[in-house]
Amino acid sequence: MTMRASIAAAQISGPRVEDGGVAMLEFRFGKDDPAFAGHFPMRPVLPGIFQIEMARVVAEQVLNCSLAMREISKAKFLRPVLPDEIVQLVLKFLEQDNTILVRAGFSVGGRPAGETLLVLWRNG
Repeated sequence: MTMRASIAAAQISGPRVEDGGVAMLEFRFGKDDPAFAGHFPMRPVLPGIFQIEMARVVAEQVLNCSLAMREISKAKFLRPVLPDEIVQLVLKFLEQDNTILVRAGFSVGGRPAGETLLVLWRNG
């Protein structure tokens, strides 16, 4: 299973898009999801790269275009995301020319789990 397929399978709600370039979604990665394979034995956690890729994939969904990663300006992981936890993702978009700035906030149970700031560009 690809990372994109794993993210799509884990999506349980959304995207709910609001005015001002804000989108909200929820995900749940089951304990058998390949994302947890080997990360880490006896204490599985969702790899940080999945959170970063979730933000990019959701940006593509909401903007209905292919986006390439230009820069990861910030990636901060505040708590581990464990199997079967519901992860809420809130994205805020700002488009400048052909560049799209995406601020992503991740939370579990109302508590912050991570945040990232991505610089993306339209791919094609």
